[in-house]
Formats: sequence, C-alpha cells, structure tokens
Amino acid sequence: MNVSFFGELLTAISERGRHLLDLSGIAPSQGETIESLSEALLSGRGEASGVALAQEILALYRKLDDEARLNFFLFLADRFAADPATVANAAQAYLETPGPDALRRLTKAVESPRQEFLHRLNLAPGATAEIVEMRNDLLRHASSTEALAAVDRDFVSALTSWFNRGFLVLQRIDWSTPANILEKIIRYEAVHEIQGWDDLRRRLDPADRRCFAFFHPSLVDDPLIFVQVALSRDVPGSIRQVLEEERRAPAEMRDPTTAVFYSISNCQPGLRGISFGNFLIKQVVEDLTRPIPSLKNFVTLSPIPGFAAWLQRARTSNLLNYFDATDLAILDNLSDEDWIADEALANAMRPLLMAASSHYFLAAKNIHGRPVDPVARFHLGNGARLERINWMANTSLRGMKEAHGLMVNYRYDLRDIERNHELLANSGTVVASKSVRSYLRVPEASQALVPAEEEAG
Repeated sequence: MNVSFFGELLTAISERGRHLLDLSGIAPSQGETIESLSEALLSGRGEASGVALAQEILALYRKLDDEARLNFFLFLADRFAADPATVANAAQAYLETPGPDALRRLTKAVESPRQEFLHRLNLAPGATAEIVEMRNDLLRHASSTEALAAVDRDFVSALTSWFNRGFLVLQRIDWSTPANILEKIIRYEAVHEIQGWDDLRRRLDPADRRCFAFFHPSLVDDPLIFVQVALSRDVPGSIRQVLEEERRAPAEMRDPTTAVFYSISNCQPGLRGISFGNFLIKQVVEDLTRPIPSLKNFVTLSPIPGFAAWLQRARTSNLLNYFDATDLAILDNLSDEDWIADEALANAMRPLLMAASSHYFLAAKNIHGRPVDPVARFHLGNGARLERINWMANTSLRGMKEAHGLMVNYRYDLRDIERNHELLANSGTVVASKSVRSYLRVPEASQALVPAEEEAG
C-alpha cells in the first residue's frame, strides 16, 4: 500500500501546473476566493494547471470555518447545478426525435457540473482523503435544504465510483500490524470500546481471534471498515463469552466450527451510505475457510441500537396493544436503571421484552418497508437470517441504554444468502428462525411504520 511514488508524481505534476499558471499570467492571486478558483477549475484548463488549481482550492477549504464551509456548499448547489433550460431543451429534443445522439445530449444535460468539479478536484495529491472529510462536513448540513441534499448525492456518486470493490484491499490486522494502524483500530472501534493496548492485544493476539480491515490506496494506513472475529465451537449468547479474558485453552479450540463476527466498525464518517460491509463479510468468510476448513457456521453477535428508543415510542403510541395493563406496568420499570438487579422483576420482564423485540424485528417497518433497526437492515440486506434473540447479552451501560441488554445472532448460510436477500428486497420479508418467530404476538403483516427521521442510526 505504498503509494509514495504516485504521490510524488502527482506533486510533480502540481508544481509543473503552478509553473504553467505563472507563465500564463493567470496564477491565482491572494485576492481570489475558493468560489472563483472553483469556477476556474471547471472552466477547462489543462490537466497540469488543473492539478495546481485543485490544490489551491483544497488549501483554501482547510482554512474555512464552519459557516464559510456551509456557504461554499451553497455555492456548489447554486452555481454548479444542471441548467434547467438546457435540460428542458434536451428533453424536448429527445421526445421529438428519440435516438442515441439525443439521449447522449439529454444525459449530459442532466448531469450536474458538480460531478466534473469533484473529479477535477480529485486530481490534487491527497485529494481523495480531503474530499471524504469535505463530505463529512457536508453531512452536518445536507438535510437542511433539498439543494444541499442534491450536492450530497453528487458527492456520494463520485465517492462510490472511487471506492468501488476493485480498489479495496483486505488486510488482516494482528499484533504485528504497525502501531499507527493499531491506534486507529482502538479509536475507530464503534461497538465494544477497546480499553487500551492490553485489551486490543486480547482481541488480536490469541489463536481464536481474527481482525480484518479494508484499505484504499488513496487513504494510506487508514482503514475504511474493520471486523473483529472470534473462532468458537458454539454460537455465543452474550458479549461476555466473547470478550472475557479467561477463555478455553488453545487445545480445546482446535478445529473451530463457528466464526463469530462480533464487531463491525465503519471508520470514515465521510463515506456514510457507501457500503463496504457486504463485501467485507463475504471476503472474510472466504479468507477464513481457506486455512480453517473446519469452519461451517458464520454468525454475528450484534447490538440492537434502536430497540430501546423504538420501545419507548411504541409504549406511548399504544402500539403494544397486545400487552395488558399489568404488562405495561412491568415495562414502566425500565426507567429504573437497577431493574435488572431484581430477579423477580427481571423474570417478569423477560417474556415482554422478547415479545416486543420480535415485533421490532419482524413487524415494525420504516417508511420504505424495511426493518427499523439499522444493524438489522445491514445484515438482513446482505442475506443473513435472524437466528436468535439473546436475553441479557450485554449488560454494559451502553447495552442497557440502547437495547435493555438484548443482542441478536444473525446467521450467514452461504446456500441461502441470495434467497434471503431477494425476499427482503422484493417483499420486505425478514427471514428468521422458528425460535424468534415464536415470541411474536402480532401478525407480521401488521407493519408499524415510522418516519425516516425517527429511524435509529
């Protein structure tokens, strides 16, 4: 992943571009703004001078405060949008005389100039990483107006092409990985916090542990996404079984049968909405089974980040009409952080939370007809099956706050992945085991729709 040669090459091109700008008398002056330089970049100058301009734009952007960055995005929305009159004329021409040439002109007319701007901006050395950060800034404002949402769609389109699967490199992360990358693994871990170097070593060094990450040549030594894996002979029902320091002796772990994906963390907020996880899991399964043929089962131990918030809304909106007054009174105790310490209360709470969680997964839908839970959408969308809901699987402060201690196992059966994916995509059907379905107290067709803005995650 050493790209220094290409970085030096781009830097040389940039310096040559600056020289050409100086000779032409059109070098950027101190008075030029990021907006004027952006218009110049899109004006069609040569590639070398374009590289220099792109570098100037990125340098100016780094100096902007948050308000000035918002104004820059509004400028992109206003000045680099497709021209309505050109689009209308091209559309009318196509309707009057359909054909390849008319279609080509229409396609060109509807494409936002922002796409070309981003591609030219990406010519500068190190620009890809900076554009990812730029999109992270944009995300804070993108929902405020439709114009900025359109700008974000152009960023997503560009980044999706730059970060397609063909450019991604899968690397195993172990204790011999360079320290600067290991530090980022600690920092980026988003599911189960890593408590320093000793904790990281316990997750990487033992024979029953694996960690894999996707990298991109433009983001040297900075992972895009990584997954932590535990090798086992059974399907864990709690995070304690995975993270506890005292595990089975190595001899007992010979020929593991189950790979448990217990943490998947996206590392680049600016790449939100650009999916790498489905590629990651499939590639990791392949890389694991090659040296360990005894592996037959591939499961997750996953959080349910939206369950507690959904349950609170469901209780106040009378969505849980299959619970009687006594049941609802028991659920009222969820506001007491110590309810789990009362054994009798916990025993009474268990069937209610299992019923509500099965409703959450199998019957509750967002406005697109998909599961409400973001982690569920990810795994079920990749073709997994909802295998098991685990009681008191994560009693950490975060686990209790987000999901009242529940976690789930999703199972990846390579024979059924495509079928499961198609069922969800075509009809919104969640493929789940009999044990999960046995908790459900409402018909699955009874979809509890929630607005998109209320979705967890």
